[in-house]
Amino acid sequence: MGMAALLPVQALAQNMIRSITSTQQSGADVVRIEMSQPLTEVPRGFAVQVPPRIALDMAGVSNGLGRNSVDINSGNMRSANVAQAGDRTRVVLNLRQASTYRAQIQDSSLLVFLDPAGGAAAPAAAASTAVTTEPLHFAPSQNATTQALQDIDFRRGADGAGRVVVNLPSSQIGVDIQQQGQTLVVEFPRSSLPERLRRRLDVTDFGTPVQTVVATQQADRVRLVVTPKGNWEHSAYQSDNQFVLEVRPQKVDPNKLTQGPGYAGDKLSLNFQNIDVRALLQVIADFTNFNVVTSDTVTGNVTLRLKDVPWDQALDIILQAKGLGMRKSGNVLWIAPKDELANKEKADLEAKQQITQLEPLRTQSFQMNYTKAEEVAKGLTGQNSAGGAGGSSQASRILSPRGSVIFETRTNQLFITDVPAKLEEIQALIAKIDIPVRQVLIEARIVEADDRFGRALGVKLGASDLRGQQGGIPGYNVGGSNYLTIGGNYNAVGGQTGQTGTVSYSDSQFVNLPANVSSDAFAGTSAANFALSLFSATANRFLNLEISALEADGRGKIVSSPRVVTADQTKALIEQGEEIPYQQATSSGATSISFKKAVLKLEVTPQITPEGNVILTVDVNKDSRGTLTPGGYAINNKHVQTLVLVENGGTVVIGGIYTQEDLESENKVPYLGDIPLLGNLFKNKSRSSSKTELLIFITPKVVNDRVSASR
Repeated sequence: MGMAALLPVQALAQNMIRSITSTQQSGADVVRIEMSQPLTEVPRGFAVQVPPRIALDMAGVSNGLGRNSVDINSGNMRSANVAQAGDRTRVVLNLRQASTYRAQIQDSSLLVFLDPAGGAAAPAAAASTAVTTEPLHFAPSQNATTQALQDIDFRRGADGAGRVVVNLPSSQIGVDIQQQGQTLVVEFPRSSLPERLRRRLDVTDFGTPVQTVVATQQADRVRLVVTPKGNWEHSAYQSDNQFVLEVRPQKVDPNKLTQGPGYAGDKLSLNFQNIDVRALLQVIADFTNFNVVTSDTVTGNVTLRLKDVPWDQALDIILQAKGLGMRKSGNVLWIAPKDELANKEKADLEAKQQITQLEPLRTQSFQMNYTKAEEVAKGLTGQNSAGGAGGSSQASRILSPRGSVIFETRTNQLFITDVPAKLEEIQALIAKIDIPVRQVLIEARIVEADDRFGRALGVKLGASDLRGQQGGIPGYNVGGSNYLTIGGNYNAVGGQTGQTGTVSYSDSQFVNLPANVSSDAFAGTSAANFALSLFSATANRFLNLEISALEADGRGKIVSSPRVVTADQTKALIEQGEEIPYQQATSSGATSISFKKAVLKLEVTPQITPEGNVILTVDVNKDSRGTLTPGGYAINNKHVQTLVLVENGGTVVIGGIYTQEDLESENKVPYLGDIPLLGNLFKNKSRSSSKTELLIFITPKVVNDRVSASR
């Protein structure tokens, strides 16, 4: 007895969830819940908008995952939670955006199709009602036993329509058609689907509104899910044992500038011979549940035969045939001849105009908080911003012809005299105009990097022979009574041989090539010197050598960061620097002093876009004093002017200049400077490298708090 009592519980507990996965098909998410056994029916569930979730309750199912949550992070799916209580399990699908769904059983799996999030949640209300509405019984089921469908095919019609063709085993098979959200569901009760027909057809390449056709078996019925795209309409018909579902695209005339709303009423069929128009209008009123008020002047008969025509189109046809017009107020339709309607509307408008011309005027004051009362007054009277009554234009005047306005500058108020209706319009207009303008903080960062390197090497070589000045014979014997002496120049040779006075020390140098440090890479630094002198014991012959060398390495970075706050679409300017004087000749020949600016300047005009980004018209200058020339100081100029779109709080590089300068020079005595090693005494060398880089960054930040912006 106890064993028999346990059998039902074991049977219920045998089915369990094995895995939960998610894939994407045609832009929609499909969640597959793999079961150990096929489910007997689609589980009941519900969708939650905030937070976006879908919950499915499964009876007689246990959790076989080994954990309570599954991370998916694919498409619209975040994760899935599984909670078990007794023999009941709830699966909760956590979504990124709220979505409707539909579930179906496929073999031992439960498929959950999520509607695409891009379809504005595929009108959630419409989708939910479509699930609960009773399907259209296209043909009742007359077979007592289950019959197998023979074939499912798809074809393209001549007008671009998609045709799903189903070959039925007999004419007794029932057909139910139902629209669920943006899909069509066709069900065949008491029928089966062979394994070869249980498939998903991707028919996108056919060029019809139909994208996919999915055929599945659910319990004792076959379900056909047709997914169209775009604007479409459908119809179905059956001929003998062949069922055809046709999905047609709604035709749009590309030559029309504006596509009208069309006719969207329920379709009806009318077939009347010589019927009274008033009676025909009453028939349409009974069909549409509208209240129809017909004028006494509506008379005559009409012959009409319409087949499956929207009721609003049928009413339009009747009105055009009899020269009638219609005015709608709530759920009441007033039908009368067009002339009568036009005359009544004209009389109503004339009465309103007379009331406007005769009703008493009223004066109201308006306090301007953020805008100038004078500017608003000019706009109300149709004057341009430059002011002056001569610029008035009645075409753009907002006040009525009887209205007037006075502005008071000291208290920034408007005093408007006009009819009450016009005062209400002006009050609504001022409420939209008199608001604080959003402000933008613009920060510019100008980064100047400088990297310099230089190396210079040079020598001075000289010789002196003082034996001639001390009573001896200068120079060296070259044969007989001839001697040869050496010196730096003509004066040195003459001094050593007694031809002139004393020998100048600077004249003794016959190689004068010191280190060349004139390049900007050395920044005006003097070279280091090292000297040697080789002389005789009697100190009357000298050989002097001086070596000069310098290596300079310098790096620098200048960061300038001007920033300014300005209102939306208002130019702002901030600058800092100096004005350098220079002489300028006048037409009379005299000279005058003029000044040239060398400043750091930021000039910018921001424009806030509806998305919150900022369009900047930027003009950035970074000038500095340069070298001194005979005409005055030169000005080193760095300038960028551009128009750029930047996100709020983002930073963009609007300009950059990179400069690299490499110089090498060598001065030497011909031939002697080419001697290996020893030739270094007869030449100098210098090498310099200079790298400069300029980058300009712009960062706009929108001040969103209007209260703080107005303080």
